[in-house]
Amino acid sequence: MTPLDNNHYGKELILDLHDCDPTIFNRRNIKQYFVELCKLIDMDRCKLSWWDDHGVAPEDQQTEPHFKGTSAVQFIMTSNIVIHTLDLLGAVYINIFSCKDFDAEIAQNFSAEWFKGKIVSSHLIERK
Repeated sequence: MTPLDNNHYGKELILDLHDCDPTIFNRRNIKQYFVELCKLIDMDRCKLSWWDDHGVAPEDQQTEPHFKGTSAVQFIMTSNIVIHTLDLLGAVYINIFSCKDFDAEIAQNFSAEWFKGKIVSSHLIERK
């Protein structure tokens, strides 16, 4: 992990996982993922917000493969971690953005292991 220099505001890890286990795409497991990830990359968790079909009448729930899933934003002291799961596709999309440095490789490997998927795309962007 290299410290961020004065010319960088932060960094963002953009991660796409496929062939994941959709049985773990639920609020309980996703919340625990955030708890454990934040411990690993030394981030202080703040508010957690959800967007999914939880509590939505069956006739109003999403049915399209690219819409049906759970989205959550875990605010952290230094920015946020966003996740989108797609149940019918077995895919997880994660963005970790922080102005505090973190080990992107640890975050990436932990995420793939947690969701039992394979990394199909990983990009690390330095924000200026």
